[in-house]
Amino acid sequence: MWLAYNTNGLAHHRLEDACALLADLGYAGIALTPDVGQLDLATTGERDWERARTLLERHRLRCVVETGARFALDPRRKHWPNLLTADAAAARRRSDWYRRALALAAALGAQELSLWSGATEAGDAPGAALVRLVERLPPLLDEARRVGVTLCFEPEPGMLIDSLSAYRTLRARLGRDDLATTIDVGHLLVTEAGPAHLHLAEFAPTLRNVQLDDARRGVHHHLPLGDGDLELAPLLRELARLDYRGPLALELSRDSHRGADAAAAALESVRRAWPPGVAPVAWRESATD
Repeated sequence: MWLAYNTNGLAHHRLEDACALLADLGYAGIALTPDVGQLDLATTGERDWERARTLLERHRLRCVVETGARFALDPRRKHWPNLLTADAAAARRRSDWYRRALALAAALGAQELSLWSGATEAGDAPGAALVRLVERLPPLLDEARRVGVTLCFEPEPGMLIDSLSAYRTLRARLGRDDLATTIDVGHLLVTEAGPAHLHLAEFAPTLRNVQLDDARRGVHHHLPLGDGDLELAPLLRELARLDYRGPLALELSRDSHRGADAAAAALESVRRAWPPGVAPVAWRESATD
């Protein structure tokens, strides 16, 4: 596995500065959230993406693309529109945005792109929303396969697919083996019983993206490592036992106001908790080794 940091926690940094910072700290990768301030999909194109790839290569940073930009499509409604809406034109806007994000991921050399369901609208029946989601995911999976990117799905508290149980239902209804899994370990403390690490083995065959943050039991609020109820060392041991080899990306979107310090502290927390006997492949000793 390789340690990364999500740019949604460096929202006040230029992408060039974010990459330099993470490389200097020793991160092996970056979880890039294209947003209004960093590789905005509405205003950037292939030349910009190629320059970004050159930047990543210069700093020797691997990349996973996240799609959680809050107001990229609507300045008034967070994460709107989504794939659930009964408004077909609005759903196409979201699908087109995901297709553009897949093109960005391919241009950057990212192997994974992660998305989620979104929340149902007031008055909409969850069953009908699930039907629409199941109908709209396959074309995106086909496009992901065409461009050589793995599409990962993340259960997200507060959305239609909010838990592992809802995610099991989606996978059964979808019937696609090419849908991979994103797990945010902090979310497991919100929606699931017991320690977070006990829920990983079930999804190991499809697990391609892990997001790392702490949380208090039952409260969907991303916290720095050590500030919540996450048992970090057992989680890392379990990922190593499962031979997980994908990104392990810190997601601290509420900490951009102290992004550099938060990224440094998170890396140190992972170093301290790293399992004995497991090669420290999650980071580099310096930006030049």
